[in-house]
Formats: sequence, structure tokens, C-alpha cells
Amino acid sequence: MKIIMLGAPGAGKGTQAEMIAEKYDLPHISTGDIFRANIKAGTELGNKAKAYMDKGQLVPDSLTIDLVMDRLSQPDCDGGYILDGFPRTIPQAVSLTKALRDRGETLDYAINVHVPDERIVSRMSGRRACSGCGQTYHMVFAPPKTEGICNKCGSELFLRDDDKPETVKKRLAVYHNQTQPLIEYYGKQRILRTVDGTKDMEDVFQDITNILGA
Repeated sequence: MKIIMLGAPGAGKGTQAEMIAEKYDLPHISTGDIFRANIKAGTELGNKAKAYMDKGQLVPDSLTIDLVMDRLSQPDCDGGYILDGFPRTIPQAVSLTKALRDRGETLDYAINVHVPDERIVSRMSGRRACSGCGQTYHMVFAPPKTEGICNKCGSELFLRDDDKPETVKKRLAVYHNQTQPLIEYYGKQRILRTVDGTKDMEDVFQDITNILGA
């Protein structure tokens, strides 16, 4: 079973991907993990990616595809996988489709976790991180025992720049411009399935498993 996860930042697709990976015993693959693993191992592809990243440049799509396809060729992906955070753009999606087709493969599902923008802004602005150990909380859904203080180490909690409303709105604008067109792209391929990400986490997961099968 070959799956890609779609959804705006803060929609919860990463959490759902982890839960799907555990239930169906599939590798959960993100481009960030692929980059880090290749750079740490000093592979040829990793060194090429590092050269761009060290200059503060985006890794070109062609190199990203090579890294992704190299990861998908590993034995643990023989029974399927979950791609999380890739593809992000139509050119990346087209390249992935072609690369898979060249291997005689296709994706089975594109799962879109849909949450309205205003809910995402509210969700993410409620997050807090510990300045000491990095533990994360949510002021509504998972608050600390003492307001503003970490349960684990007693350090102060803070609102990360990435979670500030103005930053979240900018990230959503980028998503709608670059990534949301993937919904139409995979819809035309008849593999898109959309779930309501505003439900409780377990209910969203149940909706996804209903799509994928027990």
C-alpha cells in the first residue's frame, strides 16, 4: 500500500501518518528524514543536497526526487510506504508519478486531511514549547499542570515563532499557492480521499482506516 499524506501545516497529517505506519507496519518517510540520513551517512546524494543547504538554497526537485526514489528502493518499502511532506508542488508530483511509472508502480491513495485555515491558526497559536527540554503542550488540548511551566523539568514555556498567528498565516498562504493544487492533481488520478481533520484525532484515524481497510 503506497500512500501520500496531504494537508496544510498544522492539519495533523504527520500524526495520522505515524498512526497509519504503526497500524499497517509501513515505513513513514519524510524528505527531512531522507536528507538528514543521507547527509549523516555521507552519501553522494547527501553531499549534493548538503552543498545546496549550506548555501541556504532549496534542494532542486531533480535531486530531491533522486533521494526519495533511492529511499523507496530500500527493502523495507517493498510492502508499501507513507510519504509525508512530499511532493509539495505539481512539478514534484509529476516527477514522482513518472519515476514510479518507470518502475512499474503507482500510488494507491492520496489522503487529504482537511482543516479550515481559521482552525489551523487557532490550533497552532495554542501550542507552547518548553525552553528547557523541548516538550510541547497545547493550552487547550494538552495544557501543562501549572500554566506556563513544563511538567517535566519546570522550565518556562514559550510560543515558538513558527506558531505565531502571523507566521502561520504566511505558511498557509504558501501552502495554498504551491501545495493545494496537488488535491486537484491527485483527484484527477482518482486516488484522492479527503477526511475531516477537525474531528478528534482518533475519529480522523478511524475515517482513514475505513478508507484503507482494516
